Amino acid sequence: QVYLRESGGGSVQPGGSLRLSCAASGFNFKLWTMNWYRQSPGRERELVATITSAGTTTYDDSVKGRFAISRDNVRNMLYLQMNTLTPEDTAVYYCHTKYNDANRWGKGTLVTVSS
Repeated sequence: QVYLRESGGGSVQPGGSLRLSCAASGFNFKLWTMNWYRQSPGRERELVATITSAGTTTYDDSVKGRFAISRDNVRNMLYLQMNTLTPEDTAVYYCHTKYNDANRWGKGTLVTVSS
């Protein structure tokens, strides 16, 4: 059974940093593209960053240059380093993969950026 569990969210002031983690289990993690999504109140869930099995990364324009996605295929962990945070980054952040054509989500971790 695919299991994704996010951690590392919290409250931070504008300009601050956070590192999100996602622990994955139940599938051969290293073979699958992994994503970070986020959802703010009243908005649709949006794709923030992607990392392929080969390590290729892509980012939404809103986070490019500030966020970095990475993975540890030994520990089956996905990460999102978030720097220079702004209030617009406030959201619930979700770890995601499309495993065997089925979307798999974690329960999310809340990031609040406020002074």
